[in-house]
Amino acid sequence: MTTDEVRDQVPLTNLDQPLFDDAGVTKRDLVDYLDMMRDRILPALRARPLSVVRVRQGQAPFMQKNVPSYAPSWIRTVTLWAETSRREVSYALCDDRRTLLWFANQRAVEYHPTLVTAAGWEHPTHLVLDLDPPAGDDFPMVVRAAGLIRQALADAGLAGAVKTSGAKGLHVFVPLREGLAMADVAAATRALAARAERIDPGLATTAFIREDREGKVFLDSTRAGGATVVAAYSPRVRPGAPVSFPVAWDDLDRVAPADFTVRTAAGLLGTGDPWAELMPLPQDLPADLVEEGHTIPVARVQAMHEGKRRARARRG
Repeated sequence: MTTDEVRDQVPLTNLDQPLFDDAGVTKRDLVDYLDMMRDRILPALRARPLSVVRVRQGQAPFMQKNVPSYAPSWIRTVTLWAETSRREVSYALCDDRRTLLWFANQRAVEYHPTLVTAAGWEHPTHLVLDLDPPAGDDFPMVVRAAGLIRQALADAGLAGAVKTSGAKGLHVFVPLREGLAMADVAAATRALAARAERIDPGLATTAFIREDREGKVFLDSTRAGGATVVAAYSPRVRPGAPVSFPVAWDDLDRVAPADFTVRTAAGLLGTGDPWAELMPLPQDLPADLVEEGHTIPVARVQAMHEGKRRARARRG
C-alpha cells in the first residue's frame, strides 16, 4: 500500500480506489466525508463501544467488534462481555478525529455505537424504535408508521427525534434521563411499539417473525440492552453510499432515504447539526409504560419459541 497523504498523523492509503461495488464513490470520498462531518459524527460515537462495518476490496462487507491487534496503541478501548458471542470483546472508543480517520482508512464505512456508554453499561441513554418497511422500498408507508410512534410517544408524554436509517427505514430516538435500568427501558420500548400498533393495526405490526407481518411496517422494539444502532450521519454499505440522516418530523413526507449520500449530505447541512438540534431533552419513563412493557414478551425470545413450535408441528 502507498501512502497518499497524512492527516492528524494518520497515513491514508489507496484513496482513489472504489469504496465498494455500486457505491459510486472512492475511499477518498469516504475519508473526506467523515473528516468534514467529524464535529457532528463524533458526539454520537464518543465514549460508546463501537462496532464498524468494513469493506475490503474483493471481500464481502463484515462487522468488526474487536479492535484488531495491529491497531495503533493510541486508540482507546474498553473490554466488555458480549452476551451474543459469549466472550470478552475489546471495543474501540472513537472519541477524536485521529481515531475516526484511522477507521476511515481501514475502509470502515458504517459506524454502530451502543446505546450505552462504556462508563454506564447498565443504563441506556436512549430508547430506540427501528421501523422497517415490508418487502420493497415503500418509504411513504414507513413515514405513516412513524406517525403512529410519534402519537404513541405524545400520548405517553414523551418526545423523540427521527432519522433515516440509511437503508429503507427510520429510527426514532428518545433521550433518557440518567440511571434508568436496562430492563425498564427495554420494557418501555416494547410498550410503545405495542401502543403504536394498536393505533393502526392495518399499517404496523410488532410481529418479529417475518412471515407473520402481512405486508405491514415492522415496529422493531429489540434495539435495547447492549444493542447497537447505526449513528446519525454514518454512511451505509448500500448502492450510492447513502447516510443515516436526521429529518424533522414534519418533513418526513418530503424526503427519501436516497436523498442523503456521502456526496450530498454535507452540502445539505450548512453549518448546523440537526440531530443535536432536533433531539429533545432527556426524559423519564412513565411508570405505566414500563409496567405495561413488562407484561409483553421479549420479541426475540417469543419468536424463538414460536419457531420451535411451528417446526414441531410441521414434523408432526
